[in-house]
Amino acid sequence: MKKEIVTNNAPAAIGPYSQAIEAGNMVFVSGQLPADPATGKIESTDIGTLTRRSLDNISAILYSAGLTMADVVKTTVFLTNMNDFKEMNTAYASYFGDCAPARSAVEVKALPKNSPIEIEAIAVKS
Repeated sequence: MKKEIVTNNAPAAIGPYSQAIEAGNMVFVSGQLPADPATGKIESTDIGTLTRRSLDNISAILYSAGLTMADVVKTTVFLTNMNDFKEMNTAYASYFGDCAPARSAVEVKALPKNSPIEIEAIAVKS
């Protein structure tokens, strides 16, 4: 069984996908752009600020599913410029304690809305 997770506290999906899907004890959060939930716009160019916005969007979706960032076991970070890695990494680290989730970070040619970053996550309910 799968259940769609939806919240107004994160940007609405911009295509035929869900913000997240709960399947068993796992929650799969779709890639989150650093868009403001109220406007749908990306309002900064600073990669640290954008990283935090994407992670805040993930956090809001997880909260809607009864989870927190502490429940995240895997993330994937998509960057359009790997030169942004260090600044992204600094902002990213502030969201996770001593037991950070497994992570991949890859450079891609382009992302929706010309965003320089997108982050997806998988979380597990205890």
